[in-house]
Amino acid sequence: MLVLSLETSTARTSVALVDQDRVLASASLGRPREHGRFLAPAIRFCLEQAAVDVDRIHGVAVGLGPGLFTGLRVGIATAQTFAAARHLPTVGLCGLDVLAFRVRYTRRPICTTIDARRGELFWAFYRSSPGGVQREAEPTVGRAEELAAEIEAHGDDVLIVGDGTLSYRDVLAETGAQLAGREAAWPDAVDLAELALPRFVREETVRPERLRPIYLRQADVRIGWEQRGRLRGGVPNEAAG
Repeated sequence: MLVLSLETSTARTSVALVDQDRVLASASLGRPREHGRFLAPAIRFCLEQAAVDVDRIHGVAVGLGPGLFTGLRVGIATAQTFAAARHLPTVGLCGLDVLAFRVRYTRRPICTTIDARRGELFWAFYRSSPGGVQREAEPTVGRAEELAAEIEAHGDDVLIVGDGTLSYRDVLAETGAQLAGREAAWPDAVDLAELALPRFVREETVRPERLRPIYLRQADVRIGWEQRGRLRGGVPNEAAG
């Protein structure tokens, strides 16, 4: 089963073509606000490098956030347009889950973080489970000091991943937790595809038009509702989600 995967929820954009347990091609760009300019050429690049015809793709996986408002909308709009034009099923996944999946082999409790801008972080806690990870509670948003207090209250040797370890390293380091490096700072399209593949196999998919961003702030929910008709129509103005 060949899956096209798109991850645009953070400042790092990535695209991958994954066939079962093989990564056929991938591309990434670590420049903020370049999601829209990068995605289409990156998709073409991956298809060309893998020598794969677009008609061979079985499904499209996409990151739903939480994350950068415009990046999310560009990624979802691209996934919707690509999948709808070819009548393909889609799977949308939380970027915090994708980050946790990347370090699934650790024995430590996992805390995933995404820089939410405005002095805040998105985060969630996980534990390793057979075949992947298990989220302990719903993702939340708050200040780094609030997350630090939760980590200290957790009472375990927590592994923190995500770009929150870059933006708020000093605050999080004071908790005594282990902070992952840049190699685990952003959700990646390859991990996203690997996590989504079983859902395609089990046919736990949705129609492209049913994909929705994950918003954890009420202001973003309201903006998303007001502009939801533009999800499939183009690139909206820049805003952090």
